[in-house]
Order: sequence, then C-alpha cells, then structure tokens
Amino acid sequence: MNRTIKIAGVAALLLTVAGSGCTDPTVAPKSTVTSANIFNDPNSYRSFLAKIYGGLIITGQRGPDGNPDISGIDEGFGEYLRLYWYLQEMPTDEAVIGWNDPGLPDLNRGTWGADNSMVNAMYYRVFYQVMLVNEFLRQSTDAKLDSRGQLDPTLRTDVHFYRAEARFLRALSYWHGIDLFANIPLVTENDPLGSTPPQQATRADIYAYVVSELNDIISELPPKGASTYGRATPEAAHMLLAKLYLNAGVYSGTPNYPAALTEAQAVIAGGYTLDPSFAHNFQADNNTSPELVFVAPQDGAKTQTWGGMTFLIHAGCGAAMSAGSYGVDYCWGGYRMKQQAFRLFGAGDKRAASFWLPDSALAHNDTLANGAPAQTDSVISIGDFHHGIPGPKFTNKTSGGSNGQQSGMVDTDFPIFRLADAYLIYVEANIRGGGGSVATALGYLNAIRERAYGNTSADFGVLPAVDTILAERGRELMFEAQRRTDLVRFGMFSGSAYLWAWKGGVAGGSALGAFRDLYPLPANELIANPNLTQNPGY
Repeated sequence: MNRTIKIAGVAALLLTVAGSGCTDPTVAPKSTVTSANIFNDPNSYRSFLAKIYGGLIITGQRGPDGNPDISGIDEGFGEYLRLYWYLQEMPTDEAVIGWNDPGLPDLNRGTWGADNSMVNAMYYRVFYQVMLVNEFLRQSTDAKLDSRGQLDPTLRTDVHFYRAEARFLRALSYWHGIDLFANIPLVTENDPLGSTPPQQATRADIYAYVVSELNDIISELPPKGASTYGRATPEAAHMLLAKLYLNAGVYSGTPNYPAALTEAQAVIAGGYTLDPSFAHNFQADNNTSPELVFVAPQDGAKTQTWGGMTFLIHAGCGAAMSAGSYGVDYCWGGYRMKQQAFRLFGAGDKRAASFWLPDSALAHNDTLANGAPAQTDSVISIGDFHHGIPGPKFTNKTSGGSNGQQSGMVDTDFPIFRLADAYLIYVEANIRGGGGSVATALGYLNAIRERAYGNTSADFGVLPAVDTILAERGRELMFEAQRRTDLVRFGMFSGSAYLWAWKGGVAGGSALGAFRDLYPLPANELIANPNLTQNPGY
C-alpha cells in the first residue's frame, strides 16, 4: 500500500533524549539541541537505543499519553504492539472485540480497506521505528565517534552492540511491514534524512534485505544473559530468521523450510527450556521464565502505556469477571475468543485453564431461565461481551499470586518470541520436507503437549499431518499476535476453504457455529461439553 508517512523528524527524538518535548509530532520542533551537539554526551547513544526499544511499547514523549509519536489516531490505540495485535488477531478465527472505535468493526469482519485507521497507524509505526534506527546508525559510526573525540574502548564496544541491536529492531519492523503490507519502501541509513522516500520495493527484495541484515549482525549482538533480558541477542536474531524462512514462500515465492528448521534449532540450542508452568509466560513476573527468547518489557511504574499488556489484560476482562483476579483496577470488556478458537481445546488441556467459564458459559442460548444473559461460546453479537468465551491468558498477577506494582498499568512483558514457537517451527519445517529428525520433531511436539496436559495422554504416536500443526499453534500461541501470519502461510486466511465467525462480515448463524468442519479432532480432543457433538474448526 502507498501511504504518506506521518512521523516526527529526528529532532523530536533528540528533544526526548534531552528531556524536552514538542506539542505536534508531525512538525519538527525548534530547539538548540541538534544531532550536532547532543551526541557529545556519551550517554546519548544508550538513550537513543532505549527510545527505539521503547517504540514497541510506549507511544510518545510523555508517559501513557499527551505527546504522541504519530498522529491521526488516539494515542492509546496507536501503540505499536496493540496495533500489531489487532491486525494479527481480529481478522482471524481467534479474537473478536466488542468496541466500535474507528477501524475496529471492519477488522472484526475482515472487511477493512486502505482508509482503515488501525491499518494506517500500524504502517506509520513501522516506519517511525525504521526512521529512528536509520538516524541512530548515521550518528553512531566509528567516524562520527572519532569526530567527537569519543575514544573510550568501553563506549566503542557498547556502541557496536547498540548498532547491531538497532539493525535487529529495524529488521523486526520490516518483517512486520512485509508480512502485513507486502510491497513497501525500503529506506536505510544511506538515504539522506528528509529525502523523498524511494518507490516501493517488492516484498521479496525487502525479505532478502532483512535476511541479509540479520545474518550480518548475529555475531555482533550482545550475548544472552540476565543483563541482556529484553534486548536483541543472537538467539533473537535466529528466531526472527526462523520466522522469515518459515514464511519464505509467502514473502519471496520460494519456500525455505530447511533454513527455517536450522534457525529454529539454533534457538533451541541456545539454553532455553520450556517453563513447567505454561501460565508463567504471561504473568507479571514472566521475566523469570526460562522460555522467553525476546520480549517487549513492561513496568507499571516506568513504561506506562494504554497499549501492550495494559490493553491485553484489561480488555480481556469483562461481564461478571473480577478485575482484581487479574491484578488490574477494572475490566474494559473488550475481546473474547471466536468459537473456532475456543473449540480447539480438548478436555484436560491446561492451556484452557484461564478461560472464563461460569456455570452458564455453554448454555447455547441468549438468556438463562432466570432471565440473566448467558455466556455463549458462539459470537452472535460482536458488541455483547457475553457472546464468545473470554480467554484472559495474560495477567498482572505474579506466579506467586501477588499483584503488579500498579493496577492501572502492568508489569507483564509481551512475549514476542518464545521457545515453544521454535519447537513448533522445527516440527512444521520437518513435516514440510525441511530435513532434521522426525524423532526430534515428534519429541518437541509431544513436549508441548505434555506440558499442556500434565502427562503423556495427549502425545502423538507419529507426526501428524501439517494442518494439525496449524491447530496446535492455535492452542499454544493464541492471542500472541501470530494467527494471521499462520493462516496466510497455510492458505486459509482468505477464501472459503475455512470459514469462521464473522469472516467476510458473515455471523454464521446458530450458537453451535454453522461453519465448515475441516479437521475434526478425535474424540479425546473434544471439549468436555455435552452440548457439543463435534469440534468445528480443526
């Protein structure tokens, strides 16, 4: 898509580093602070990099609101990961949200156009990140440091790490860009600041550029360790490469499953382990999970935002749910599962333990005998929080049951990459002919299942058909901003081969869900619900 990028100039960033602010992020502010003098402070490089990392979570120059980085959208809605989540989840078989804010109804129904405010804001966010990285790279070359007399060996080593991390973050945003928008401009530090952006590059060209960038920086990234949690490490780069290669057929027209498997194996060999508690990956102390490869950190006191996990935790709570049970001040009554997502989960699957299932949850009618609204699994009315089962996967409670620092803002980090996904990439790539070991792939798949069920009762005896992996990814990675990409790769995002609630604006009718049953699950995979005789979806 071709859009005008409404982003602040680098001067806005320089003001941020200097502790000043501007009132209109679309107009370059006036200040005596410029790139010619701010980098005389050796600490400015770290501050600049922090702004780039922060661009995934924070929305502007002042706390959760008041001075946004991009214009044309409510600041809370315009947060990077919140926008990305909307685009990855709402047009799919996983999520529906009951709000009528501009752009959301069309995403719910999969009928958005080029004027959709959420889609446009995501595009702006991608290029805001790219712009920041490009300017950082221009200002942090060895020649620039030499010209400033910054010869301290420790500073030079740190800046070299920072440059590699910035290139990783640019690669991450370019991946999001080609995944969501296909052909987009390719702008690097070699394009002069303020110049007219080049014509759109092809998706394949940007894919090749990003792959090249990541391979170039892997050895230059800071090593995995406690001090680099939340920063880009070699393992994070391997994981991003695995995602790119897994979807290479979409991006370049030529699948590359062997490379996807190799990169996933590099992540698996990086010293991560599955957290024995699935839920811990989504709690307020998930920074202690051994499974998380790369996250967007949040701190209720220091990284305040109305997006990210603040949104995901508050908006996943509604109706008669207790906000205090999730460590927050109140429920926003936003998103729930579509019935296709809910019905993926079999009896005994602990990944469904967070689902809110009151006594009336599966009544399959609009009201109970006493006249109270029932919580139905089918989404008959998008705006009614009682339609669709809530799946509050994320919480501002720690694994020990304590609340986060604050109830309005949250401490839970957003898991961008985690080990279980690397396992599933290896499995899918192996099934698709990417090499590796069948026994190893089966072991990885069953390790995920054994954590989910607490035993071997749901293990596969042999590797299943590849479509089963799409269903397993739905169970394991639900609401983690993965689904649209997966459905596109499997050829099911568009068209009528797989229909889900509100796809193309069609509700689907009955509470049981009048949708095509592509992949029925075996009897032991059915939800323990006497009202359901089959499991629509997979």
